[in-house]
Amino acid sequence: MDGWVPVEKPQPQPGPGQALVRLRAVSLNYRDLIIAKGSYPGIKTPLIPVSDGAGEVVAVGPGVTRVKPGDRVAPTFFQVWTEGERTPEKVAHALGGGIPGVLAEYVCLDAEGLALLPDWLSFEEGATLPCAAVTAWNALVPQGGLKPGQTVLAQGTGGVSIFALQFARILGARVILTSSSDEKLQRGKQLGADGLVNYKKSPDWAAEVLALTGGQGVDHVLEVGGAATLPTSVRATKEGGHIALIGLLTGAPGKPDNAATGSKHLRVVSTYVGSRAMFEDMLRAMTPQKTKPVIDRVFPFSEAREALRYMESGGHFGKIVISV
Repeated sequence: MDGWVPVEKPQPQPGPGQALVRLRAVSLNYRDLIIAKGSYPGIKTPLIPVSDGAGEVVAVGPGVTRVKPGDRVAPTFFQVWTEGERTPEKVAHALGGGIPGVLAEYVCLDAEGLALLPDWLSFEEGATLPCAAVTAWNALVPQGGLKPGQTVLAQGTGGVSIFALQFARILGARVILTSSSDEKLQRGKQLGADGLVNYKKSPDWAAEVLALTGGQGVDHVLEVGGAATLPTSVRATKEGGHIALIGLLTGAPGKPDNAATGSKHLRVVSTYVGSRAMFEDMLRAMTPQKTKPVIDRVFPFSEAREALRYMESGGHFGKIVISV
């Protein structure tokens, strides 16, 4: 956390194909915490941190027609992945990692790497979307092919899992939510979770999930725990089901074990955020019900380090936002 040091720099000027964005809010992801601790591989510092933000365009560089001054926007996590399949080239430009991030008052961004925010979302709400929400959407829809009536297992109550709960409900699916906190599970129930599992009280939570699904298992798992939770997720998934490998909260990312997954014919896919096209499809799906992101707490810009410490504590439900 002490690696985050405020710095004064001249206001940047947009070059060809770029837009200058005045940031109004940013939101934190677990990745920001690991980078701040220096334990995320391949990141060169010093670096402007954080990938997720929202603000308004104040100027555009030569050749820019996609956005104009006054537009309310959120940058995409991968600035050059506009559509199509993921490629190494498209994911080399991740904000707050491969390239400078958005925890700043003004940032120059690729005009093609901006999504227009609908007017019913505040800047704070819009700032929660680029990484966690697009990851959950990609896992469930483009990769998962989620259908109404299917069942989704969302692990924990961080950003990705709560967005997965909300999107699954929009799309007519059932959701089983896990947490170590009964209080958080009850909040999940208020958002529409159909089944609740406290994995602290029931360490064999796969058995609980199987009981909640009549012994069948779930169709989709958002695997945010990593290597330590993946074997239990495999047991909780029905034959022919889908596991999206997303996180590494337990210390290491999960790797498919063919011996365990092959006999059940599971589809185990790594999910790495998504494209601008996915972001825009997600916003269209959120619009009919005006689905609002769940924000746990908003910190002022001067307390950015406190916001990161709060994320480390694990006490949050939904997203942590910093107002710029």
